[in-house]
Amino acid sequence: MKKLNQNFYARDTLTVARELLGKHLVRVVEGAPLTLRITETEAYIGRMDKACHAYNYKRTKRTETLFASPGTAYLYLIYGMYTCLNCVTEAEGEPAAVLIRGGEPADAQSADLLSNSRFGCAAADMSSYQRKNFLNGPGKLCKALSLTTKENGLSLMGSTLYILDAGETPDAIYTGKRIGIDYAEEAADFPWRFYL
Repeated sequence: MKKLNQNFYARDTLTVARELLGKHLVRVVEGAPLTLRITETEAYIGRMDKACHAYNYKRTKRTETLFASPGTAYLYLIYGMYTCLNCVTEAEGEPAAVLIRGGEPADAQSADLLSNSRFGCAAADMSSYQRKNFLNGPGKLCKALSLTTKENGLSLMGSTLYILDAGETPDAIYTGKRIGIDYAEEAADFPWRFYL
């Protein structure tokens, strides 16, 4: 499998959001790769998207990473407690990113590592509720990957957090409205959520 390079991210955000589906997100913790298959993404484009933290090029300490070079990890907290992982896209200085909203373990070893990180148990020992709600949200996904805001600004072309092309072309990609952005006026209706 080949690691995605900067050229992959330095493109139209909606294209990147769709093409990340089926790719493998890898987080290396204490030498062990935790790997999941990306199953859900959302696009955010600051120049015209009221749901984006850097809407209309608003630059703050929090949003500075959105202006970084493509292929940078943008991590932030929602509700003061849940970490979200985004991949910065488009040209440097153009605030845009793709939120990784959901995934599934890429293999049995990763399933155990991810479930241990998220619930403190092996994958086989998860309850039915835990299985259903394992990686189906950005905060849950980041908890399973042991990602915090300390990783904000990391390169996605590095050795601790990266995305691999697994050679998969999904048969069907679904689109819909993004989740939890009712405040974003007309942008709340943009069909910028992509899922398998």
